[in-house]
Amino acid sequence: MVARSMTQPRSTNIRWEQGAVTRAEREARRGHRGATLWFTGLSGSGKSTVAHELDKRLTARGFASYTLDGDNIRHGLNGDLGFSPTERTENIRRTGEVARLFTDAGVLVLCAFISPYRADRDGVRALLAPGDFVEVHVKASLAACEARDPKGLYRKARAGEIRDFTGLDAPYEDPLYPELVLDTEAQSLEESIEEVLGFLQENGYIPTSPS
Repeated sequence: MVARSMTQPRSTNIRWEQGAVTRAEREARRGHRGATLWFTGLSGSGKSTVAHELDKRLTARGFASYTLDGDNIRHGLNGDLGFSPTERTENIRRTGEVARLFTDAGVLVLCAFISPYRADRDGVRALLAPGDFVEVHVKASLAACEARDPKGLYRKARAGEIRDFTGLDAPYEDPLYPELVLDTEAQSLEESIEEVLGFLQENGYIPTSPS
């Protein structure tokens, strides 16, 4: 499978249809900015755990948020993709397009994907307006992730049941300039959530007091 361009559709005779409700109007209605928070890290680093708990906290405060989880996306939209480098790139490309729509709708979309390739994450950033993409490196050592192994994937990979497993026989490229780094070996889940909420408040994505 060949990954499609991030910007050029193959379809012809199409045009972008502008909606009757602007993004600014949606954000004013919601009381916060839309944005894509992209949680990247090794399997077992805590991406989904942080994203889902953050989603819960944001929703409790009345904000519009939604989690796009890597496994869930592969159950449906990207169910036709495997884990070759080209298919991993296409997986992230499609997800980035979905995240862009959520962001335009004024939603805080929380994307929890290993997304091992720096170029793929940068490609999603390029889809969005400046400030709309927040890269969050959920950092933990390979040893820590393998010790956690919540899905038993490292055990299967070590046994040869899974090939091209990120961190073992496939690469993971750390973000160079992420907006946030969450060290899940050094901080608790609550500390990680507070760090993200603090960033969102300090940078004007959400108000500093509950809505």
